[in-house]
Amino acid sequence: MAGSARSALWLSIILPCWRDDDRVLHLLGTFPQNEGVEWVVAYAESSPAFPQEVRRHGALAVDAGAPSRGGQLCAGAAHARGGIFLFHHADSHLTSSHLESLHSLSSDPDWEWGAFYRKFDERHPALRPFEGVERWHNRNFGAVYGDQSLFIRREACRRHGGFRPIPLMEDVEFSLRLRRSCPPRMIDPPMASSPRKHLARGPWRTTLGNLLALGAFRLGVPPARLHAWYYPKSSASGNISTAAASLS
Repeated sequence: MAGSARSALWLSIILPCWRDDDRVLHLLGTFPQNEGVEWVVAYAESSPAFPQEVRRHGALAVDAGAPSRGGQLCAGAAHARGGIFLFHHADSHLTSSHLESLHSLSSDPDWEWGAFYRKFDERHPALRPFEGVERWHNRNFGAVYGDQSLFIRREACRRHGGFRPIPLMEDVEFSLRLRRSCPPRMIDPPMASSPRKHLARGPWRTTLGNLLALGAFRLGVPPARLHAWYYPKSSASGNISTAAASLS
C-alpha cells in the first residue's frame, strides 16, 4: 500500500469498544498511521481519558452512548469516510497481511461485501479437519460473524441500511440480509480471535452459549434480552446451565 495508493482514503476501520479500552488502545498502537486508512472507535462507558487516548493515536473517537454493538457500529459508520468499511472486533487479531489482502481486493469491482475466513486454533483441535467445510459454508450459506471482520463498500453499506442498532446478533442479522442480495467475497488470511472467553468459560461451554444465543435469536428472542443474558453484570462468565430457562 505504498505510493499513490495511500493518497486516497480507501479504508475506514470501525471498532466498537465496550469494556475493551486497553485492547483497543493496544491495537491502535500496533499500526502506524497511514493516510489511506482511518480508524473510527465507537465507544460506550469508557474511562474519561479514553477518547483523548484514542485521538492521540490519530483515530476518531465517537461517543455512541449506551452499550450496544449494533448501535456502536452504526455510530462509527455514520462518521466514517473511507471507500470501504471494515468492521473489526478488538478481540480478533488484525495484521498488516489482512489489510494488504483487502487492499488488493479493493480494485476489483465485482463484489459488495465480504469477510475473512475463520482460523481454527488450539482451542478447537478437533475442528481443524473441518476448516475446508467451514470455508465452503462461509462462501455459500449462513451468517458471517463479527469476529471474521466483515467489510463492505461504503455505498453498499448505505444502500443496504447498515447494521441494525441492536445490542447483539447485529452481525448475523446484517450478513443474512446482505446475502439475500449478493454472496460475500471471502478472503485470506484467516482471522483468529482472542481465546479469553474460551479460557474463562471453557471452549465447549462458550460454544454452547453461542449456539444457544444464535438459536434463540432465530426463534425470535429480542436481542436486548439476549445481551442481558450473554453479558450479565454480576458475572463475567454467564450461566449456561440456566440459559434455556432464562431465554424461554
